[in-house]
Amino acid sequence: MATLTMKELLEAGVHFGHQTRRWNPKMKEYIFGERNGIYIIDLQKTLKMFKDAAQFVAELGTQGKTVLFVGTKR
Repeated sequence: MATLTMKELLEAGVHFGHQTRRWNPKMKEYIFGERNGIYIIDLQKTLKMFKDAAQFVAELGTQGKTVLFVGTKR
């Protein structure tokens, strides 16, 4: 499995969140800060959670289970 780096996350713009007036309080622990009215996502936590999710999906694959990925970004 390919490894994902912090640099790749930054280049992809993963750290840009929603506008500060549109947020879910449950996501507070994943917000690094705010800049120009946009929340900045904590990429260290994102990278850890991504690796955990990738491992989980890999385990499902070894069990022969089906995984469906749905993309909603236009």
